[in-house]
Formats: sequence, C-alpha cells, structure tokens
Amino acid sequence: HLVESGGGSVHPGTSLRLSCAASGDTASTYYWAWFRQAPGKKREGVASIDPDGSTVYADSVKGRFTISLDSAGNTLYLEMTNLKPEDTAIYYCGASFSSLGRVVVSTLIRGINYWGQGTQVTVSS
Repeated sequence: HLVESGGGSVHPGTSLRLSCAASGDTASTYYWAWFRQAPGKKREGVASIDPDGSTVYADSVKGRFTISLDSAGNTLYLEMTNLKPEDTAIYYCGASFSSLGRVVVSTLIRGINYWGQGTQVTVSS
C-alpha cells in the first residue's frame, strides 16, 4: 500500500531524498509521518505532516530534514540534508487517519494504520 524509495549509502554532510507513494483513492486524506529504526534501537519518530501542511519534527532533525507532500497528497517526501552518522537507520513512512504530530515526538509509536516496507539510509565516511 505504501512503497518507499530513495535510500542509500552516503558520506556525512551530504543529502538524500526519500519518497513514499500511496495507492488508493483515500490516500489524500491521510496524516503522514516518517520514522526510523537504528540497529539495536527502538523505532522513533522523525517528522509528521497533516493534510493542511502542518509539520512536526523531532529535535534531532530540526533544521536538517524537511517533510512534504505532493500536490495530490498521495506521495510523501523526506528531504534530508547535512546527514550525520547517527542518522543511519531504516526509514519507514507511516500513514494514519489522525494526526501523528504527537506520535513523532513520543517514545510510544502507535496509531499507524499503514507502514511502508522501509528503506536503508547509511551515513559513513
């Protein structure tokens, strides 16, 4: 239902853009977010966006990552700049029927109705 793309291996300080495409007529009504899970760590929130464009970011990515939706509201993006080794993780997109703004800054990840398959991002020199 959600198909991710755009991961890869990059050097510190460089950029990547992740995409998450949704199928289905109701995709434009979803609330969206990006999450990530590093080896040996719990899944954590990265950023969320509501259909009205409201966004929330985790402190660790503020000023470096930008979440956005295409005009049709069914493709989600995460523009990542100034990448750091600690950004290394599998990145997942998630969609919900309610706002995920509080979820991405919480230690408890819940309320996600649909998950992408995940895409690996590795940042190393």
